[in-house]
Amino acid sequence: MAYKEDYNPTNPGVKWFNDRLPILNTVYRYVGGGCYEPRNLNYWWNFGSLAGFMLVVQIITGIVLVMHYTPHVDLAFRSVEHIMRDVNYGWLIRYIHANGASMFFIVVYIHILRGMYYGSYKSPREVLWFLGIIIYLLMMATGFMGYVLPWGQMSFWGATVITNLFSAFDFIPVIGDDIVNFLWGGFSVDQPTLNRFFSLHYLLPFVIAGVVILHIWALHIPGSNNPLGIEVQGPQDRIPFYPYYVVKDGVGMGLFIIFFAAFVFYMPNILGHPDNYIKADPMVTPAHIVPEWYYLPFYAILRAIPDKLLGVVAMFASILILFALPWLDGSKVRSATFRPVTKFLFWLFVVNGLFLGYLGAKNPDDVLLHVGDSGVTALIFAQVSTAYYFAYFLVLIPFVSRTETTKPLPTSIAQAVLDKKKG
Repeated sequence: MAYKEDYNPTNPGVKWFNDRLPILNTVYRYVGGGCYEPRNLNYWWNFGSLAGFMLVVQIITGIVLVMHYTPHVDLAFRSVEHIMRDVNYGWLIRYIHANGASMFFIVVYIHILRGMYYGSYKSPREVLWFLGIIIYLLMMATGFMGYVLPWGQMSFWGATVITNLFSAFDFIPVIGDDIVNFLWGGFSVDQPTLNRFFSLHYLLPFVIAGVVILHIWALHIPGSNNPLGIEVQGPQDRIPFYPYYVVKDGVGMGLFIIFFAAFVFYMPNILGHPDNYIKADPMVTPAHIVPEWYYLPFYAILRAIPDKLLGVVAMFASILILFALPWLDGSKVRSATFRPVTKFLFWLFVVNGLFLGYLGAKNPDDVLLHVGDSGVTALIFAQVSTAYYFAYFLVLIPFVSRTETTKPLPTSIAQAVLDKKKG
């Protein structure tokens, strides 16, 4: 277990309350002095708490923004401008919320990649991994619906393009032809669409919060993984979460807030699209429709495949394949620290993902590399990168994990820490 003792308050009033509703005991056992974690966790483990912090920030700022927002196609854009110009500190709240979405995705992407690198998806933490991917999927849905609410040009046309993707499933009997109309609430993106997206955008963060509670619960059953990927063997391998990791998380959070504030105060619109400051016009299509940056790798995968249905399937499969990772990876060693070939392939996967994001922002016909009289377009690069993305999961990881010669594992966490200090 990830804890060893209960909370025993000395104050009679606190003890009376805790005996009848043991909330304090639960907090103590999960994030207090009764919670013990591996003693070698590094700063990559900070991003879980940062993700929780960003969820709270998004919920609070979102609730405040809703007090001034009007979900109507004729008033939504104007209400956002009202927030920016007339509401006290409305500009600050909106910039925190808008940039907070990007910050949320940054910390979650790092959190997921850390789990992949150190093998946190492997037994006995499969359910923990599944819940994390479910949170990510809910985040993607919430972020997409939130992007529609300002009702700017990119909001409107982004919603039109993305929801139209579901028309690829029109081969499904009975319901196939009606999927897009159901999402729109009519025959085009209009008032019913905005109402639905607004309602779901407000609801889903609380669903995410509920799954986060399950995620934390699932974490404390087997306990945290660690950079070595070996299990805790005794008290010598653990230290209390409070004060050690609370302080460590506090240092990381302080640095992260500075990074976050730099965007909010000095470059609040750099991660957005300028066309979204133009009111939505169904009669004028933007020259180049792109989603938010955190969807770009999957957008590149979608466009890399000429067939519409196969492209949509590939886009969804690129995320859902993460659910199969505990079984695709057959190695008995968790951490890539002791798996040199896996480590190389992982970092190549990260670079490939960043490259896919770059390609997603480009026009497919843009020539990125000139070879003699011809050139290699963004589409060709995207097809190669997409091939590596799926090969990583379906070919390389299954093969390498079962054939790779790994480095010897330390005998225990404590011994590895002591040896490192001596060295």
